[in-house]
Amino acid sequence: MRATPPPATPTPGADLVDTWRIHVRVQRYLLEGIAPAAFDVPAPGKGRGFVAMAAHLHNVRLMWLDAAAPDLRAGLVKLDAAALDRAGLLSALEASGAAIAQLIERALETGRVKGFKPHPAAFLGYLISHEAYHHGEIGIELSRIGHPLEKKTAFGIWEWGVR
Repeated sequence: MRATPPPATPTPGADLVDTWRIHVRVQRYLLEGIAPAAFDVPAPGKGRGFVAMAAHLHNVRLMWLDAAAPDLRAGLVKLDAAALDRAGLLSALEASGAAIAQLIERALETGRVKGFKPHPAAFLGYLISHEAYHHGEIGIELSRIGHPLEKKTAFGIWEWGVR
């Protein structure tokens, strides 16, 4: 009788990289849930509109790539919220999300993220905390401009097991 080989041992930290990738998919789900008409509503006179907030997330990712792994920034450009549509925004966030996943993978191998303390797991927590804060702001801004998220989307962002 032939023995069944043990399951492959995941790469150390693979669950942390997967957590980031889930976060990126949840973010896409959130942004895809925004009513198309909301993209035509101008940003308020004061403060950032929801498109600018989402562009800010991408641009902060680029800032970290510049500091910690400039080679992963290749081909990624800073976003100007005034010139963005939904497709461009989603595409940019997808690309910067993938680059950050690579940065996290490298950081787990080396045990550090250049320019960030204390360790890669804390860096992941920092990134997700920062972006989640702005996800909340996006939800508030959408309500302010008369295009609140549908309940399906608002509750769906918490379904990490299926995203």
